[in-house]
Amino acid sequence: MNIIIGIVIFLGTFSIMEFMAWFTHKYVMHGFLWSLHKDHHKKDHDSWFERNDAFFIFYAIVSMICFYLGAETTFWYGWPLGFGILAYGIAYFMVHDIFIHQRFKMFRNANNWYAKGVRRAHKIHHKHLGKKDGECFGMLFVPFKYFKR
Repeated sequence: MNIIIGIVIFLGTFSIMEFMAWFTHKYVMHGFLWSLHKDHHKKDHDSWFERNDAFFIFYAIVSMICFYLGAETTFWYGWPLGFGILAYGIAYFMVHDIFIHQRFKMFRNANNWYAKGVRRAHKIHHKHLGKKDGECFGMLFVPFKYFKR
């Protein structure tokens, strides 16, 4: 029974992270921590790393705390919570940083309807270089208006 509960917690955490990505992006990254996120919209440096990468570090720390709690306490739910956050972080990195922004030269030839829609939606967001007016959405649940066959 614990395995089934763990799988449900993992899937729920992964799904909730999509909301967290949207919320964090709209209200934190384009809000009070714009100073960390703005170099993602307008490059003002020559480094491969961006100040924006600090957000990955935050969620990695949260995931590691969950793993610690799962390993060192009776809070076994920490394992599926930590893995759900980790899995979303890997998926986000693959889609956003590798596929869309090509931080590594992979998946360049992906041209199906979903790939085109995700690229189109992200391009719309990035046409706004400032803090305001940038439409925000998640990584996996992109509005259907961006998907054209």
